[in-house]
Amino acid sequence: MTNTEAMEKKIHQGRNIKRFREMLGIKQDALAFELGDDWNQQKISLLEQKETIDAPLLQQISAALKIPVEAIQNFDEEAAIAYINTFNDSSSNHGAIGNNYNCTLTFNPLDKMIELYERMLQQQKEMIEKLERLIEKK
Repeated sequence: MTNTEAMEKKIHQGRNIKRFREMLGIKQDALAFELGDDWNQQKISLLEQKETIDAPLLQQISAALKIPVEAIQNFDEEAAIAYINTFNDSSSNHGAIGNNYNCTLTFNPLDKMIELYERMLQQQKEMIEKLERLIEKK
């Protein structure tokens, strides 16, 4: 894919919402609950099929998922996979560049995984508390 094609390619925001929601372990019902009374599972399902989403709604969804709006707007799974595959490409010639990747991480990947895990646990705890409050109201 050329740079022009990549720039013309649209990011599917609804699909990105679905991916982030699933990565965070949040069900459609739970996201609907977070977004308010006029939301339900079916409406979330329809939202996740939309290619573009209005900015105010995108902001509300990103707040509910606790992720930056830019993550939903800019995440391109194909580009991410292509980028990752450049590190695993064994077909490149072994000339001047070859497979010698000099990659210096500025963070500890294990620390980032622990942070993500702790964040997921915290979100799960918050969701349980909200569901308990909802049950108490009935």
